[in-house]
Amino acid sequence: MTVMKTKIKEYRAKHNMKQDALAEMVGARRETIIRIEKGQYNPSLKLAMDIAKVFGVTVEELFSFEE
Repeated sequence: MTVMKTKIKEYRAKHNMKQDALAEMVGARRETIIRIEKGQYNPSLKLAMDIAKVFGVTVEELFSFEE
């Protein structure tokens, strides 16, 4: 089974950013950010790109898939 991994939590910590602030910046709910960070929700490509843009990184740097 393929599992999505994310580094959003790490990048938020580097930028001293809370989940609700990130959610507001990308037009999502805080609960959505929580679920993405826990691997319970795969974001749309647009949302993934918006999150990556906030941190100035590529989508590939934030998200990966593992078998």
